[in-house]
Amino acid sequence: MRREIIAVIGGSEVDQKDLTIAEEVGSLVAKKGAILITGGMGGVMQAASKGAKQAGGLVVGILPTVDRESANPYVDISIITGLGEARNIIIARTCDCAIAISGKYGTLSEIAYCMMFNKPVIGIHTWKIDAPIIHVESAQEAIDRAFKAIL
Repeated sequence: MRREIIAVIGGSEVDQKDLTIAEEVGSLVAKKGAILITGGMGGVMQAASKGAKQAGGLVVGILPTVDRESANPYVDISIITGLGEARNIIIARTCDCAIAISGKYGTLSEIAYCMMFNKPVIGIHTWKIDAPIIHVESAQEAIDRAFKAIL
């Protein structure tokens, strides 16, 4: 049976509140039996990866570099691309749904790619743009809306 793939996207430099939310989202992704995919680096990506890993989940990191060692320590499968921010298109194509937490222009590009590919985007403390982003306030609500959108 195919497992859902949930992307958690967001900034590498965010406040502790958003890191805590990202970790909880990662944990909930794992508890739902889905695969977590991130950009594999720090900040929101690392916090979500940590949450998923500690909950027994599978974590895939799509790395911007050609250095497998640049992945955060919670990534199980590192996909090295050497593409920099262009890796965002791979994340958007691969996921079934994205959960955006905070973030700057890199996160905005991932949101845009998801919209282009008709992938649902759930947002927590992220960009408020003229797009069909489902804005929520909690990790649990994000997971509930994500799975409702893809199942």
